[in-house]
Amino acid sequence: MQLNLRQIEVFRAVMSTGSISGAAKLLFVSQPAVSRTLSHMEQRLGFPLFERVKGRLYATPEAKSMFREVEIVYNGVRRVSELATELAERRAGILHLVSSPSIGHMLVPMAITRFHNIRPEVKVTFQPLTLHPMTQMLLEGRAELGAMIVPTDHPNLLSRTIGKGELVCICPYDHELARRAVLEISDLKPYSLIAYSPDSQFGILIASLYQREQQPLKVSIEVSSPLNACALVKAGAGISIVDEFSARSSKGDFVIRPIRNTTKLMINLVQSRFEPISQLAQDFVKCLQETVDQSGFSLHESDLMHDRPPSP
Repeated sequence: MQLNLRQIEVFRAVMSTGSISGAAKLLFVSQPAVSRTLSHMEQRLGFPLFERVKGRLYATPEAKSMFREVEIVYNGVRRVSELATELAERRAGILHLVSSPSIGHMLVPMAITRFHNIRPEVKVTFQPLTLHPMTQMLLEGRAELGAMIVPTDHPNLLSRTIGKGELVCICPYDHELARRAVLEISDLKPYSLIAYSPDSQFGILIASLYQREQQPLKVSIEVSSPLNACALVKAGAGISIVDEFSARSSKGDFVIRPIRNTTKLMINLVQSRFEPISQLAQDFVKCLQETVDQSGFSLHESDLMHDRPPSP
């Protein structure tokens, strides 16, 4: 049993608005026209789509099942439309960027500003994202370039390292730990620690750091990101271990202290394995590299020994 696109459009409008009148307004047609289309659909399908109770429409289970499939189709159409728009804009100059939140609050915005100053005619879109959605956007071609501090092993992506930071401790200015120049993980034991979910990327990094130093990890407050941890330390809730990028971008009412034998964090540029990046993206990479170097996150010879080459 085939339905035409107009019938599907009317059905979706009724499901979305919950009424004949709402669908008619949405589609700029008369209410009788919507009613006739629905009636014809039900006749062709051989089952009712809506129950009419006291003048109101209630979707049947069959209609709800159909609606889920219709939404998938409409989302696909919307993605095609967005892609067509992006392809048209790309001819005029557009660059889609994604990054880890930690470097997306200072380094990448600074690099975008530098890039915009030399290429003001280019439109830039930028989204700080967690690892999975960032990877998906790169794989689907919705972003051309990504900057992340958590390496990806996906075989369809290429990665290269352009800078490095490390995990640091942050604490209030009047905290006892603020008097020390360098900290050991054991120094943190007596104090309330703000950390992360054990299955998150930062949770795994910190658990590994504590395990390497043979120290028990006791979390007093669990948060979702280093930026949340910075906010809580500013509020006086405790101390935390965060990445150096977040600490620098949130600097304020706390001090930053290095940790001995800490974990290194690499800034990785990620792109599709199958498509070379555009000239616009290459220009942005230069801006980002300059920003990384001038911000004190340059790579040194010894750092490259810790870096992993792109997956074959």
